[in-house]
This record gives sequence, structure tokens and C-alpha cells, in this order.
Amino acid sequence: MASPKNKQKVDSKYIMSEYMTYVLDHEVYPKSVYMFCKASNIKEEEFYNFFGSLESLNKAIWTTFFTTTLELMQKSKEYEMFSSRDKMLTLFYTFFELLSSNRSYVLFSLKYHHMPLEKLNQLKVLRPLIKEFASELIDKDNEEKLFSVTKNPVSIFSEGAYLQLLFLLKFWVDDDSVGFEKTDIAIEKSVNAIFDLFNTNLLSSVLDFGKFLWKEKAMS
Repeated sequence: MASPKNKQKVDSKYIMSEYMTYVLDHEVYPKSVYMFCKASNIKEEEFYNFFGSLESLNKAIWTTFFTTTLELMQKSKEYEMFSSRDKMLTLFYTFFELLSSNRSYVLFSLKYHHMPLEKLNQLKVLRPLIKEFASELIDKDNEEKLFSVTKNPVSIFSEGAYLQLLFLLKFWVDDDSVGFEKTDIAIEKSVNAIFDLFNTNLLSSVLDFGKFLWKEKAMS
């Protein structure tokens, strides 16, 4: 990769790319902004033009994974015609495809911390993003319902979407199937379970998802 000396433009994406490369090459996070910038041939003032700390940079990478997912989805002309269920499926499929293309870094990032709270701390930036996405979907669906009693609670649905993301992330980390096809199955079944939650298909959907999880656990 070209260095700033060769007139490489130093922006947030370049810094994130260099940071991920540093982490994978050294198998450890940089101890300071100074150490990272020196190794990456980036001026400290250039770093601070975009990030306030290494921690904020680390979180920004997760944010970028999500915002890039949205950008890729919205490039499709057919996307706006999708149902809410298909939009949620597309979100998760695209998000995990993007993670898979950066799997080495993501696995390092998730496995670096041993304490669950430390692992969750870097993922908290995803919570408001996916809650907003899910809220827009359920709000749109609620507009089509005549009676308030049939409308789905936005706060519960959106929080469930975040918990679903965390579950799928753990599943993906442990998935050793070819092309992570088991993760694709988990995405489909979990999204169907959530969208069937307030419908008559609730029981069969949850049981179907539960059987899949039991089978995976029994075979592991």
C-alpha cells in the first residue's frame, strides 16, 4: 500500500485500513497513537483530524462495517420494493458477507478481550444503528395496520434486532461451514422468527428455529 510520502491521501478509510493491517501483522493492538502512526507513516495530526483515540478508531471500524452495508444495499434498484422482512434479511446477509471479507481482523477483534463486557463495549456503536434501521421497518409496517392493537411495539422489535445481531455474530464466529452457509440458514430462520413473532405463525417459526439450534449444538 502506498505511503503518504507518495502522495497517498490520508483520510478516515486509509487510517482504518492501515490500523487493521497493523493489528493483523503484529497480532496485537498498537499501544499508542504515536506507535501506530510511526509504523504506518502517518502524521499524528493527520490521525487526530479523524479520530480522537485508538478506541474511537476501533469503534469506527464497526460503524463503517454497518454504514457500508447500508450503502451497498441501497445501491440496488430493487431494494426499495422489498418487504420489511426482505430488507432485514438483506441487511444481515450483506453485513455478514462484509464481515467475512474481513474475517481475520473481526475474529481478532472479538477474541482479543476475554471479558464479555469488554467484547460488548466495542459493539455498542452498532446498537443505535440497527435499532434505527429496525424501527423504520416496523413503523412502515404499522402504518398499514388499521387498529392500534395489531401494531407491533417499535422499542421491543428494535431492541430484539440488536440482540439478534449479537446472536448471529456469535454464531458466525463459531461457524466453520463452507461459505458460512450455516450462518445464512441462521439468518433466515431468526429473521423469520422475529417477523412471525406477532403473527399466527409464531409457534411453528420459533420451533423451527429452535430445532435448528438444537441440531447445531448436538453436532458440535
